[in-house]
Amino acid sequence: MDTRVKICGLTTSDAVSASVEAGAQYLGFVFFPKSPRNVDIATARALALDVPMGVAKVALVVDPSDEALERITGEVPIDMIQLHGKESLERVTEVRTRFGLPVMKAVGVSGPADLQALNAYGMVADQLLVDAKPPQGADLPGGNGVSFDWRLVSKRGWNAPWMLAGGLTQENVVQAIQMTGAKQIDLSSGVESAPGVKDPAKIQAFMNAIRAA
Repeated sequence: MDTRVKICGLTTSDAVSASVEAGAQYLGFVFFPKSPRNVDIATARALALDVPMGVAKVALVVDPSDEALERITGEVPIDMIQLHGKESLERVTEVRTRFGLPVMKAVGVSGPADLQALNAYGMVADQLLVDAKPPQGADLPGGNGVSFDWRLVSKRGWNAPWMLAGGLTQENVVQAIQMTGAKQIDLSSGVESAPGVKDPAKIQAFMNAIRAA
């Protein structure tokens, strides 16, 4: 399978096992209290310790303080920090330097004007997460199950590897990959039976859809 997959918002050992067995290359743990996928540090540590070598463990944080990042990185064996808030270019650089881990920066897209931010963040982040902008009034910066016009990023590239996110499901992921040329895919709500509840059957079906493509 050429397409690399990140399954985000894992909260249980069953979900972690299902994701690993299905072939996901990245597993995401959410540290954001407003999210139904939020995990505390003790839970994240226990889950992360069960992840086999070769599968990247990603900590999703939203405008985190240094203190919060120190607690997470000090106790949870993560491989990458995903900044999913309004972090500035300078803050991305600061986090990379201070914590010595690769940083993925999420950038919301809804129109052509948003592509400039991808150019800028691609210069300072190790990876980009190209996500749909959250709906008006949404509490969550991601994981809202909405997509954007994929033609905006069709066959585009930036100075950092990028990952497509936003409303991806087993029904639309093949079209999304074909339209954008994305080599990496991120999903969360698309493999859930309820907000925050990962469904092993949906995880497997999603991965099967990508393999079939």
